[in-house]
Amino acid sequence: MLLLWQVSARADELLTAAAEGRWPGAELAALARYAEAEVLRQASDEEALLFPAAAAGQVTALARDHVRLRAAADLLARAASGEQPMSASQLAVVVRDFVVQLDRHLRSEESRLAAGRTSLDIPGTAALGGHRHEWYPLTEGPIVDLDALPPGQAAAAALERLLRMRRGEQIELQASDDLGAVWREVSLLVPGGYGFVSLADEPGRRRMLITRRRDPD
Repeated sequence: MLLLWQVSARADELLTAAAEGRWPGAELAALARYAEAEVLRQASDEEALLFPAAAAGQVTALARDHVRLRAAADLLARAASGEQPMSASQLAVVVRDFVVQLDRHLRSEESRLAAGRTSLDIPGTAALGGHRHEWYPLTEGPIVDLDALPPGQAAAAALERLLRMRRGEQIELQASDDLGAVWREVSLLVPGGYGFVSLADEPGRRRMLITRRRDPD
């Protein structure tokens, strides 16, 4: 429900901008980033955590849905980058189709995987350690407050945000505790890909400015 709501909210913002007669570049970029980071991650989690618990026949159609969702997310990304030219009206059709497709898939998945089971034995990506979509809106802005994230998950959520930064983008990390674990981890994963500058601390707050370098050193 949260995933679909987040997609629908971003799609509505895009469609409203297009209806006003302007190219919704910022709204398209936001939807494309969310689709790549969250919708495709959800599909991967489902395939790893839910599909093995179901009969092969139950997941065939769901797997086809994932192929279509990945293709739709890729089309949004290409439109956002300018690689796939289209008019505002064409984009509106693509976006509406994407939302409808995702809604139908989630409903189909629930009905297929829950058939004949009680609520206690239905597998779920959240219960099995899947990605929590609450992270995304808490980390997407220019300032990421680790204290606002779920305890025990803040470092992982911040790391995911850093890994999806665009070249030249900057964000500020804030926390009441040391930020060293986050920057050390991202430095190991992408050596030379980020710049780190410690900012003046406020009482009880640690602050660090992180830049995704355009060309890794």
